[in-house]
Amino acid sequence: MSVADDIVIHTRDLKKHYVMGTETVRALRGVDVDIRRNEYIAIMGPSGSGKSTLMNLIGCLDTPTSGEYILNGQPVQDLDDDDLARIRNREIGFVFQTFNLLPRASALHNVELPLIYAGVSSRERMQRARKALEQVDLADRMDHKPNELSGGQRQRVAIARALVNQPSIILADEPTGNLDSVTSEEIMSVFDGLHRAGQTIIMVTHEPHITAHAERVITLRDGEIESHDARVLIPATGA
Repeated sequence: MSVADDIVIHTRDLKKHYVMGTETVRALRGVDVDIRRNEYIAIMGPSGSGKSTLMNLIGCLDTPTSGEYILNGQPVQDLDDDDLARIRNREIGFVFQTFNLLPRASALHNVELPLIYAGVSSRERMQRARKALEQVDLADRMDHKPNELSGGQRQRVAIARALVNQPSIILADEPTGNLDSVTSEEIMSVFDGLHRAGQTIIMVTHEPHITAHAERVITLRDGEIESHDARVLIPATGA
């Protein structure tokens, strides 16, 4: 199927079923989503709605039971684990609620990690990691370890790590879940700035004040899309 050039994520009838004992759980029941380059999307839904499952599929952390998923022009629904790992490292920058930083490594080394997996030379790794940390205003904290940083600074390191491979999308899973309200707004201002600079951002959250930063809100319920909030869809000229 042909997909428009400005569509970075395209799913059609995406389904995911899990077998638990004698029961089949239909976590996703046929999800159709198109996300354009440079969109800022929030995915919401109650517990059990399928939002985490959808995030795992979009992030190539899992494969669908059936349906179509095209990421940046490449069909990925039938790829094996090795191919999915390569796609993840090249196309997707992850930001998690729990930061997932190496405790004994400096901020700079934590940001370098995806580049090591990608086989980038030491000199280029250093340059790109420094630039990514500068993007999140941590130029003066590059040599600090996670336990020497505040929660907000640790999340900035995680965002820099997500940026360092220049991914097609940033996929953030409850990125402010472990932060107080003031620090949460500081982190959201970082995402806002990245979006203004052209980054595509997909954020999974259950917090309404966080979704206010997004241009579009996709709400899931019982494995299906309940609504697309079109009040702030980007204009065609912004794609």
